[in-house]
Amino acid sequence: MSEPLPLRKAIERIHDGTMRVPGFQRKFIWEPTSAALLMDSIYKGFPFGSVLLWRTRTALKTEKELGGFKLPPPEKDYPVDYVLDGQQRLTSIFATFQTELAPMEENPEVWLPVFYDFEAEDDAQGTRFVALRAAEVSASPERYFPLSCFFDPVAFSHETKSLGTDRNIEIVKVQERFKEALIPVETFESEDRTSVAIVFERVNRMGVELTMFELLTAWTWSEDFDLQEKFLALAETFESFGFGSVGTDNDLMLRCCSAILQGDPAPESLVNINGTEVRTSFERVEKALELAIDFVRVNLGVRHLKFMPYSAQLIPLATFFSVRQSESITNVERNVLLRWFWRSSFGHRYSGNPGRNIKRDVEAALALRNSGSAILGDIPVDIDERFFTENQFSSRTVATKTMILLLASLKPKTFLSGQNVELEKVLAEPNRHEYHHCFPRSYLRKLPSPPTARATNCLANFAIISRAENRKIGDRAPSGYRVDMPRNLKSIQKGALLPDALFQDDFAKFIDERTSLLTRTARELCGAK
Repeated sequence: MSEPLPLRKAIERIHDGTMRVPGFQRKFIWEPTSAALLMDSIYKGFPFGSVLLWRTRTALKTEKELGGFKLPPPEKDYPVDYVLDGQQRLTSIFATFQTELAPMEENPEVWLPVFYDFEAEDDAQGTRFVALRAAEVSASPERYFPLSCFFDPVAFSHETKSLGTDRNIEIVKVQERFKEALIPVETFESEDRTSVAIVFERVNRMGVELTMFELLTAWTWSEDFDLQEKFLALAETFESFGFGSVGTDNDLMLRCCSAILQGDPAPESLVNINGTEVRTSFERVEKALELAIDFVRVNLGVRHLKFMPYSAQLIPLATFFSVRQSESITNVERNVLLRWFWRSSFGHRYSGNPGRNIKRDVEAALALRNSGSAILGDIPVDIDERFFTENQFSSRTVATKTMILLLASLKPKTFLSGQNVELEKVLAEPNRHEYHHCFPRSYLRKLPSPPTARATNCLANFAIISRAENRKIGDRAPSGYRVDMPRNLKSIQKGALLPDALFQDDFAKFIDERTSLLTRTARELCGAK
């Protein structure tokens, strides 16, 4: 144990840049009430935990700000202490008492100044320290005293001038408690960056639980590798393909990394391998994700992650493409992957608690690439008409996304012009305005015996119809807008699976016949009988 650090000295060291936050640390997450409770513990002499510092003579390339404060650079050739444990406490102490630095941005939800409450009950269970907004203080200014001036003699003198004798004596005694308070400190000296990350990871495993992303960021961190920065860089790379959110979905990224590097999509398995291996293998991860995204773009027309029935479908795909990356896939492999994609989508394979199924698919994807095993494409699926009659159209659901991709696979044509639908645009940005009722909802509502809303909005009554064409169709019966359709009517019907019953204005017959067509097509895509 090193010499304990007085509060004033800790604040000074943060100000002069010799006590800092390494890039692999977590963000400041304490709420203002937690900071106020810490002040109460310091005031009452309760233990409030030690701080673990890593002392080095070389400043890091990647650092985090301390809370919302931008710290000055350290002096040259001066040992720097990086906080490995106790960041939340040190940040709260610094933000409460320092008066020189302004936060980079005001955010009252993250930080509120702490005050001493003269009128609160003084007992072991209660607290006299509260975090308050300015409006709350201005309502009773004589009741609250700001802790921010405790280490600023001029400001403290100014604040106490308006106090009566008793409260003046009281607040001076409170100030003395904080001036005398000491922070227990342990200092770990090492220039071995790998050891430092391991110490950080182990200390935090025993304290406040890190998220798996935070844990692995520390576990894999080096001077030239920051997992957070790698993920953000991937987000920028994939943004132009419509898949930028892949890089910002930490859980998805971790599962892809784990599946690729360990054959197990559970992120916890990454902790079992050396951080160096993660760093050196990350290019393989990047390439696997790039190939997986390219596969769904080319073979399924997906131009945005939100069109994937499950974002987790990228995990087995990326795992498959992590092997023999310089070799093109065969037609057999492509067909197996497509069959698996459709089966997992129509079968809602990853709904609920999908961990076991994702792991099985990861293992099967590796077997497909390594040995040609086709079991990935043989996962069970049972498709019947209810998929299209009982599921309602909602762009957020797995069933609707699957329906949209099924329709896109048919190379549809526009209803009124007969031109090929520009799938590049339609599947680039989720937009419900490109999908409309075959039997207009407003038309059905006017019928003597209108169908239920559930029947009207079922998947079987939807097609890819542009907003502009839908406006022209308006509330007319199908036989009414049929006259505006071009001569190549049969090719339009084929591209949207529209039975003749549509133009007979028989809604029940249309739903029955179109459902049969959709079900047959779904089974063909899945390779099912």
